[in-house]
Amino acid sequence: MDRDLALNLVRVTEAAALGCARYMGRGDKIIADQAAVDGMRSMFDTIDIDGVVVIGEGEMDEAPMLYIGEQIGKADEDCPKVDIAVDPLDGTTAVAKGLPNAIAVVAMAPRGCLLHAPDMYMEKIAVGPKAAGVIDLDASVEDNLKAVAKALNKDISDITVTILDRERHEDLINKVREAGARIKLFGDGDVAAAIATCFEHSGVDILMGIGGAPEGVIGAAALKCMGGEFQGRLVPMNDEERERCKKMGIGDINKVLTMEELAKGDQIFFAATGISDGELLKGVVYYENNTAKTHSMVTRAKTGTIRFIEAIHKLDKKPKYAK
Repeated sequence: MDRDLALNLVRVTEAAALGCARYMGRGDKIIADQAAVDGMRSMFDTIDIDGVVVIGEGEMDEAPMLYIGEQIGKADEDCPKVDIAVDPLDGTTAVAKGLPNAIAVVAMAPRGCLLHAPDMYMEKIAVGPKAAGVIDLDASVEDNLKAVAKALNKDISDITVTILDRERHEDLINKVREAGARIKLFGDGDVAAAIATCFEHSGVDILMGIGGAPEGVIGAAALKCMGGEFQGRLVPMNDEERERCKKMGIGDINKVLTMEELAKGDQIFFAATGISDGELLKGVVYYENNTAKTHSMVTRAKTGTIRFIEAIHKLDKKPKYAK
């Protein structure tokens, strides 16, 4: 696929961020999420792709836009046929409460290369490039932490594990503490937490725990581009979800899904724009004269290049985002 598509994906995540950032701290995550969806959808309509949403805001009857199965892009005859995974607002609660680390994200790959993960839980483990190849979702917490510590040339007491702050992780947290590692809890935003493992300045070495399966596929796509490693296992909670796994061809529910099974090949693109300030990306900042600044990143698996982009937007020339 044309590498110029990478910059167009940044325009998509910028549009989502500009659409919802004005609602930061206003206590309404639904309207913030809808604004992000609207912004992202309008920009997709300008891009020369024949895209199908494989991970989106829900099924067709649940989401008015960016629903699973929706066709997006100009879809001309010569456009590349691609799968699209979107999370227009990764961190809805963070935006509603005015908290950090909310981002807009998009992953793109040739048709059939992204797992069509159903909206259920996924057990996850993720690390950055230096620890890629040493983790195993089937291994114990202690064994994984020892392996990562060895790969990073650190004492296990200097390893930092990031875990979603939920009651279901009480046992996991206890095991990490017993192993002697540090813990950094996060309240919202699975994708941003997975990406953080790829940047030393984040202070995060490994992601563990159970979060959303759709976010798991997007996180895997991002780490595929950046040289990290991601493994996941679907966690169906009822018979209906178990049946959905079978329809996906996953007969063994306990199967560990490798990064290649979640995001196949080297034609993966990933882009993200900060909505609220975070460790990796700055949030949208508003200036005088109806201007705003965004901070984004974009990467693709074929080259592994990671670009950070700061942009100043003249909102008077973008009526959709003007006051």
